[in-house]
Amino acid sequence: MKALSQNWIVENLIDFEYKKYELLGYLQGIKQEFRDEKLYPALSDLIAHYNNLITIKNNKQQLSESFGKSLSKIDFDKLKLIYESIEKDNQLINEIENIIDFSIPQLESHLKEGKDIYNTMEGNMQIEPIGLTPLNPNEGYMFINDGKQNETYVHQYNISFFEHANENFRGIHTSFITSFAYSYINTFESIKIQLIKEKPLLPNPAVFAISSQKEYPLTESFIPIAKRTLVRYISTLS
Repeated sequence: MKALSQNWIVENLIDFEYKKYELLGYLQGIKQEFRDEKLYPALSDLIAHYNNLITIKNNKQQLSESFGKSLSKIDFDKLKLIYESIEKDNQLINEIENIIDFSIPQLESHLKEGKDIYNTMEGNMQIEPIGLTPLNPNEGYMFINDGKQNETYVHQYNISFFEHANENFRGIHTSFITSFAYSYINTFESIKIQLIKEKPLLPNPAVFAISSQKEYPLTESFIPIAKRTLVRYISTLS
């Protein structure tokens, strides 16, 4: 996938046709990733670019008030506009606004496609607890099995809580542990028992299996969606 710089709007030549070519080339790569059912990092990257442009557009008044100034840099980390005062007309600002007005619908269209693919994949996944779920389900193991392969991938997970703007959020950290050939011997229950024996630091882990009858790219789609599915499921238990 062709990368698009975080500050692409103001980098290099600020020209509508040039930026249009740059954006469409990037979106062509995004579309190919989606055709291959590879959602990440393409979808999260797309969301970041979209949010950046919406932030700038929402500060249109700030752009208008900067008549006689030229936009020199956009600090996306702090989400604010930085201006360099020079004596110029607002032609450059108008060009940037034209680029933004063209780009936002293009990004929205691809975002919709990505979210539709995400929802379809998520709808094809099932989650189930393996054995009894402990009182604290925020640490344990996540089993991944797509139903087409005989392999079960085991990830240890830890869910943490953090506060932002007076809202509480859940974050998940996972690490790959091992994989098992799924069979009538290596069932989810027997794998759980084996993990408890081998890893005494988690004597009573929460274990959830996430499976799908359809095969998806493991790293680029299945695992990221499975992680979000797990966080949402566990949030319903508390």
